[in-house]
Amino acid sequence: MKFGVHYIDFLPGSPEKLGPMLAAAVTAAEEGGVDMFTLADHFFQMENLGRADDPFLEGYTSMGYLAALTKSITLAMLVTGVTYRYPGVLAKTVTTLDVLSSGRAMFGIGAAWYDREHHALGIPYPPLKDRFEMLEETLQICLQMWSENDGAYEGKHYRLAETICQPQPIRRPPILIGGGGEKKTLRLVAQYADVWNGTSPLEELPRKLDVLRRHCDTVGRNFSEIRLTAGYFVDPFADVDEYLRVLDRYAALGIDTINTAPLPGNPDPSGWVKRLCDEVIPRQSG
Repeated sequence: MKFGVHYIDFLPGSPEKLGPMLAAAVTAAEEGGVDMFTLADHFFQMENLGRADDPFLEGYTSMGYLAALTKSITLAMLVTGVTYRYPGVLAKTVTTLDVLSSGRAMFGIGAAWYDREHHALGIPYPPLKDRFEMLEETLQICLQMWSENDGAYEGKHYRLAETICQPQPIRRPPILIGGGGEKKTLRLVAQYADVWNGTSPLEELPRKLDVLRRHCDTVGRNFSEIRLTAGYFVDPFADVDEYLRVLDRYAALGIDTINTAPLPGNPDPSGWVKRLCDEVIPRQSG
């Protein structure tokens, strides 16, 4: 089992402390053997984790900062909101991250959901049906820009006269799609994703995986080509033995990476990451 650390709480406090705290966390993660370091693509803190006016750094600027601090860890948004950036600009942004990180970018993307920050900042917030259509077109545009085809793209929501993207990524960023929507999300995973991040409770994952397999059959995709990851956001130190037993259940389903995070309000996120690397990762086999 591999581990990803999801950094989602920048903690209230003076702005000059935010960068060093983030730097300490990603450094601890890389040095401790964590496979992936992710951020949430938001502009306000999520209200299920804190207050909307808590500090929150923009994700892709932060990723450029992290790329300069690290050498081996995969960097990704978990996940990019499709509404926040035009697809051509987004493809260029992810490409830039990949080039500057020497091929370590992963492209996580979803349909976006945080209506408050959309309305507050004047970002259009279309109906869910439209957002899923925009998501699929964005995936198509990014894949076209990461190919030899630099011609036009004509879709329902986006029209690009050219899809030039130079330089090309060092490595075509693996596409990660998260979520468990059985009709739309998992169909997009089957058709476009290299990585799926399951967000459903463990008990629901077998059904979600069966649905994903059926979508793969429908689109002619080999299910085994999709890397399976999952979010499991609990305190691993409350009972490490039980935590590891739960991870074994994830592994039995084919999940190869668990994304976890310091619980909101933890005053020492880098200390939490170091403890994960010292007390949990060495005990997790496979």
